[in-house]
Amino acid sequence: MSRKSISKIEQFKNDPVFSSLSLFNKDFIRKKSIEFSFSFQELKQIIDIAADLEMWQEGIISGIWSEDKTEKLKGKNLRQKLLSSITLKWESLKNKSTNYSNYNPISTPVPKLEFIKQKNESIILGNCPVASEKTRCCNLYTLDAVKNCGFDCSYCSIQSFYTDGKIYLHENLKDKLNNLTINPEKTYHIGTGQSSDSLMWGNKDGVLDDIFQFAEKNQNIILELKTKSNAVGYFRNNKIPSNVIVTWSLNTNIIIEAEEHHTANLSERLHAAREIADMGILIGFHFHPIVEYRGWENDYHEIIDFILENFSPEEVVLISLGTLTFIKPVLKQLRRRKMDSKILQMPLTDAEGKFSYPIETKKKLFSTVYKRFTEKWKNDVYFYMCMEDKLLWKDVFGKEYSSNEEFETDMNNHYMRKIKWLEDQKKNTNQVNSGE
Repeated sequence: MSRKSISKIEQFKNDPVFSSLSLFNKDFIRKKSIEFSFSFQELKQIIDIAADLEMWQEGIISGIWSEDKTEKLKGKNLRQKLLSSITLKWESLKNKSTNYSNYNPISTPVPKLEFIKQKNESIILGNCPVASEKTRCCNLYTLDAVKNCGFDCSYCSIQSFYTDGKIYLHENLKDKLNNLTINPEKTYHIGTGQSSDSLMWGNKDGVLDDIFQFAEKNQNIILELKTKSNAVGYFRNNKIPSNVIVTWSLNTNIIIEAEEHHTANLSERLHAAREIADMGILIGFHFHPIVEYRGWENDYHEIIDFILENFSPEEVVLISLGTLTFIKPVLKQLRRRKMDSKILQMPLTDAEGKFSYPIETKKKLFSTVYKRFTEKWKNDVYFYMCMEDKLLWKDVFGKEYSSNEEFETDMNNHYMRKIKWLEDQKKNTNQVNSGE
């Protein structure tokens, strides 16, 4: 037994991904690491594959381990042959359509959360953290009214930023908003759904009161609240500024149940959207992330057909399309959590420094969703892709932008026109009702 081999596997003793593995997998990897003297990087690759198989409910690493036809190989050649064999089987699982039909994930526990008041003068308004000339981005401004989320979507990047189970609120949010420098000659599109769900906390500590007063005071702002909840009680009893839009992230029941833990189900989200639209508030829908799995086309078409039957394009200001995109910290966090998820059972290719589907797969996903909408919807509602390769726009939408600034201007102009149109409709209705 090689002392060197023992020391290499011992380096993973406190590794969170290795620690998350079943006892059987850990013992198997220890045994093989000593038997074949794998390097540190080779062991890391084996551990990641074992973690993925467990997470996907696709068996254990010994099930895809093969030492056939390796008798004449030694040293590096032997290790490469073994790694190549299991990697090919791992990749084949990622490259075929994910099958959720026999998938039975263990429910993730509701997170234990602690609310923390932030007294410091932290920056609350910033640029979209993924804005880049490498992808076509709308240059959204992000308002961190609350930091951290109580939902537990397996693919979410928030989990890599806030890992302490604490929800951060501002002790003086109203003052921080009032102290922001807002140029009255500029149109701002500001979203509150990047560092937390916009509505799941309701009006805790007056957060909705404060941001709606901010929107009322600055009519050149388009304030977007993005949610996976059905928490719309606040809207029933309060006047909402016309420059506030409420948008829902939508997904199929299969993805919601398997990957979007503790969120409102699809029916609850759509009924909440219908209630908000009935109040005369503009709404929107984000098909993000669209996930490729066995039967995905019919499932997404059913959502679109429901929208077409139950909403009018006059009520809907935007529909966005996007898919799974991962940064390295999220991949690590998923593997170390010891949770059931098939979200990484997909071909991961480089996407401008991140990891996502191959571009041809994206083209298929986005085109399938977009083509289901009627021409009236395509003309009256603003469709866009979020954080995607600029080359996709022409193929999917038949149009493209030369820069992020052109995209931003077109989007904001569309939103403002619709806000103004809705204000005029309400004014005309009020005049009719008052007999003027």
